[in-house]
Amino acid sequence: MMSLTSQLRSGSISSLRRRFFSVSSSKVLPSAKEALDKVPSLKDVTVAVGGFGLGGNPDTLMNALSEEDRAGGLTVASLTGGIDGRGLGLLIEKNKMKRLISSYVGENQILEKKFFGGELEVELTPQGTLAQRMQAAGAGMPAFFTPTGAGTIYANGGIPIKYKSDGSGTPEVESEPRVVQEFDGREYVMERALKSDVALVKAWKADTRGNLVFRGTAQNANPDCGMSGKVVLAEAEEIVEAGELDPNEIHLPGVYVSHVIKAVDDDKAIERLRLSSNQKTGVVKGGRARIMRRAAKEFKDGMYVNLGIGIPTMASNYIPEGVKIELQAENGLMGIGPYPENEEVADADYINAGKETITAMPGAATFSSSNSFNMIRGGHIDLTILGGLQCSAEGDLANWIVPGKLVKGMGGAMDLVGAPGSRVVVTMDHTAKNGTPKVLQTCSLPLTGHKVVDRIITDMCVFDCDKEGGTGLTLIEIAPGVTLEQVREATDADFKTVAEPIPLMDDVVDEDEAAAA
Repeated sequence: MMSLTSQLRSGSISSLRRRFFSVSSSKVLPSAKEALDKVPSLKDVTVAVGGFGLGGNPDTLMNALSEEDRAGGLTVASLTGGIDGRGLGLLIEKNKMKRLISSYVGENQILEKKFFGGELEVELTPQGTLAQRMQAAGAGMPAFFTPTGAGTIYANGGIPIKYKSDGSGTPEVESEPRVVQEFDGREYVMERALKSDVALVKAWKADTRGNLVFRGTAQNANPDCGMSGKVVLAEAEEIVEAGELDPNEIHLPGVYVSHVIKAVDDDKAIERLRLSSNQKTGVVKGGRARIMRRAAKEFKDGMYVNLGIGIPTMASNYIPEGVKIELQAENGLMGIGPYPENEEVADADYINAGKETITAMPGAATFSSSNSFNMIRGGHIDLTILGGLQCSAEGDLANWIVPGKLVKGMGGAMDLVGAPGSRVVVTMDHTAKNGTPKVLQTCSLPLTGHKVVDRIITDMCVFDCDKEGGTGLTLIEIAPGVTLEQVREATDADFKTVAEPIPLMDDVVDEDEAAAA
């Protein structure tokens, strides 16, 4: 037998190329049914499913799975719970699913009915934690520690997973306490890797060797799901021959992917079409407008910022002149642009965390869900502004559970507020609709984060929270026409004030407010 050196000397390089550098056989299969047939078992297994809202969902594979006779008792892990009548919703409707592991389930009425009826288990997990658990499985890491959820019901246990079937609304199964360990004076929660028996992934492009390319925010957790699976089935909008994709643009290498099919159920549905041409041009008035204007003063030039839904997002309309910031969507975009001008240019592959259509600014970047929360958890986002139901004197935030109502999930809020080094500002009405205070000595609702809030901006005033030193609240600004006594009456927490006169939080007085005064 000729040695390798001898073959090189004899000019047999062409045979070497054939032996060592030939392209392996194709991973492409004709249909979703044939792809599912390659899975040894679909009974009582864990399935990781890519997608966020309606973006990047492997609908072809999910539709086939919902019709699969072998499927049943599934534990499904996905960032969001889907909607009625498609995707995950079909799996729930057809009783294929036993448990859903997700960060947010608020858009699915069938899910709500089955959950409260004791027919479905729901394991709520922070969005970044869920993505990282899947990625950890693919990286061979059995567990990791994260600051997300420390000091909350998520870490302490007690979140309903399954309700009794008698209609009483009594939990039958609740989450167990998690292992918590202190590092450098801060509590961290231990999370186990989430291995899946099967992963269903949606890609923009694939080649015959299973290399995948994603597009826009449709990338979301698809790469993380693909890493987690023992058998990984990918559907792609376009399939090309091996070698036609630039190696530099591949997001998930084919080593993770078992089989590829053409996406045929691919209507590119948009959950929330939001257009700039439909935005109201009138001036927002009242207390909430004041909150938006004051929140915008938190923006400093060059900041990387994450804004929650509602008032925080609307605060970006009041960015001070000369200040430029980059807005992050935790579902995988840095550099959020305005809403699209019209329906023709609205793109289902570009949505924000509220599932609204958006555009990307010049210089924007897209990335996976795990990378998105890596930059959050790693303290690379300078400022987070989000809404709240309650805030406490020591900087606790509650904004995700209302007793007696469907627990929709924490989404990415726990990850955002729990990130070390990030500045957290909460915007909210000072009192609830019934007049009860929302700024409290101690929160009565389950916490989103413990000692995480730096500043509270309400329609009446601005408080600073000493979340590290524990010295409580300081009133630093007050709204025009509001007295210190009125603030005290509307606040169920002790606070001190800066030297009087207390600065005004805003110099704009609306006509209706002036008339009322």
